[in-house]
Amino acid sequence: MGLFKKRPYISLKQNPVDVEESEKTPMIPDGKWIQCPHCQKTVYLEDIGEFQICPNCDYHFRLTPKQRISIMTDEFEEWFNDEQMKVAVDFPGYDLKQKKARQTTGEEEAVTVGLAKISHLPFVLAIMNPYFMMGSMGQVVGEKLTLAFEEATKRKLPIIVCTASGGARMQEGIFSLMQMAKISGAVQAHHLEGLLYITVLTDPTTGGVTASFAMQGDIIISEARAIVGFAGKRVIEQTMKEKLPDDFQQAETVQANGFIDAIIHRTQLKETLKTILSLHSLEEEFR
Repeated sequence: MGLFKKRPYISLKQNPVDVEESEKTPMIPDGKWIQCPHCQKTVYLEDIGEFQICPNCDYHFRLTPKQRISIMTDEFEEWFNDEQMKVAVDFPGYDLKQKKARQTTGEEEAVTVGLAKISHLPFVLAIMNPYFMMGSMGQVVGEKLTLAFEEATKRKLPIIVCTASGGARMQEGIFSLMQMAKISGAVQAHHLEGLLYITVLTDPTTGGVTASFAMQGDIIISEARAIVGFAGKRVIEQTMKEKLPDDFQQAETVQANGFIDAIIHRTQLKETLKTILSLHSLEEEFR
């Protein structure tokens, strides 16, 4: 019996060389690696950590609301999660697109709002979700953001909005565009009460969101390399018939042109917001 060595099973469709090579090649489990969209390197998921940052090029991966809440707050209580569209929209396939977005993200809509705390400092927090129809702004998103500002005004609280959006949701037509004015009105009412509004621009912040409440903050912060602009780069290039620079609409370029106050590394964002909220709280005490 010792003269015979057991051979691996080889199907008629399989090359013996392939079997031999496969025995030498280590198996890589699925879902453990991700390709960085900036440096194109393959990164082990555990290496990007809770802040979701590429260890090779410092690229900030896009985050879900739950991930942002985890790294930005000590406490969070969600509000207005049962909001529905006020006007029915009959756009082909829209219901299926929304259903798929809900199943994929586990969220009801493209923005999450609620009452948050960093240390002992309370504030209203709104986080737009780039994974829910690219954070597009429709009736429900507009209503939830408006209610967030109104509640912040009523409670005399600061508000922080993390923007991430492709703009107004085209399936809802004029009803999505109306949200720009509605939210801006609520922002102004909050401002007239002398309350603090901070925007945190994340990748991407574009379209009607940029043209309204994203740029209305008292303090405008951005994450590194976030795309911030109105029309898309390709649209502008096609219209102007010229090639735009690689860093066009990148946060660093937007800051250099005076539209952003500071670019804060994601690992320092919570501490930075805590400092701003603390200073504002002290100012309120001395009024």
